[in-house]
Amino acid sequence: MSGRVPPPPVPATPLDASIDEACADLGLEGLARELDRAPRFPRETFRTLGERGLLGLSVPNDRGGRGLPLVDVGAALYRLARTSGATVFGKLALQPEFCSVLAEQGPPALVAEFYRPLCRGSTLVGNQLTEPGAGSDTRAMATEARRDGEEYRLTGTKSEAAFAVEAEAAIVYARVPAHPRGPGGITAFLVPQRGPGIERAAVADMGERWMRRGTVRYRDVAVPATYRLGEEGQGFDYVLPELHRERALLALIYLGVARRTLEETVEHVGQREAFGGPLSRQEAVAFPLTEDWAEGDAATLYALEVLRRRQEGVAADGEAAMAKWMATEIALRTIDHAIQFHGGRGYSQALPFEQRWRDVRSGRLAHGPSELMHLAARRVLWAGAGRPGSS
Repeated sequence: MSGRVPPPPVPATPLDASIDEACADLGLEGLARELDRAPRFPRETFRTLGERGLLGLSVPNDRGGRGLPLVDVGAALYRLARTSGATVFGKLALQPEFCSVLAEQGPPALVAEFYRPLCRGSTLVGNQLTEPGAGSDTRAMATEARRDGEEYRLTGTKSEAAFAVEAEAAIVYARVPAHPRGPGGITAFLVPQRGPGIERAAVADMGERWMRRGTVRYRDVAVPATYRLGEEGQGFDYVLPELHRERALLALIYLGVARRTLEETVEHVGQREAFGGPLSRQEAVAFPLTEDWAEGDAATLYALEVLRRRQEGVAADGEAAMAKWMATEIALRTIDHAIQFHGGRGYSQALPFEQRWRDVRSGRLAHGPSELMHLAARRVLWAGAGRPGSS
């Protein structure tokens, strides 16, 4: 007899039925495998998710989103990842949140032209912060935007940009020379991606290939001053709260994939006969899966608590960093156990585990590498105590 993992500790949300219907109607599980083998941005699916109200879940209603509490958003993303068995659709649902700087700092005309259509899934807006020599160290950012009358002249290179060859527009972070070096000198711009002076090229990614990440080069590109988002020199202040919020939400996407994987593995080892009985009777198999269950549920509860605190106005930045780090490690370990306990077939593309591992592996890098997550948590732990990280 196969085993069964107790239900996950995730609250019900108003979107549960819509998520289940979308996964079934759109064949999201199979589509995730297809997008890995033939990478492309799933525009029709993105549009359909928007039509079904599954994009921009925490975005306020007056900007085109659902306006749901963060805890409900996290639970919905967990369910979407668990039901589809993939990270892709949770991250699609989050794309408007990834672009919240546009909604919060953009002039009404830009919000109407780009952000509301993004929430409907009818246009795609990306983010471009990383550069070849500037990842987490924003002080090294070299892209510049020089003021020239009623426009800026943008020059520089952005790397590892999601949707590098797909997006209609992107939020680009650059330095305005009048401001000092460091995070305080960064300014955000909305830049349409089809104009002259822009060169785009995709790279062959290890995982999450549907994002078509790549490099974007700007050569003296004219950006109207009305496309600046907020004030000069304030860009990093705008994006940082967005990153903290996203980390806890991303944690629940990874944990949803891990839970789906655990459920499949527990069923498999309960059915697989070896050494005179079900494989699940072997402690070398049962104990690691039990740990995956306990750690996965604990990390899920922790991520939901971080979202609850943010919902109540508590920053919880270090806690959000810990949630993403912990979720990524638990998910990768859970998927690795699935590969191991499915034997030689687990180490093949016949089963979804190798793709899930590659996709979740991005969590150690995206939206802040794991090493930076430790640093963010350390600063909270020792703040004001005269210990490491207090300065």
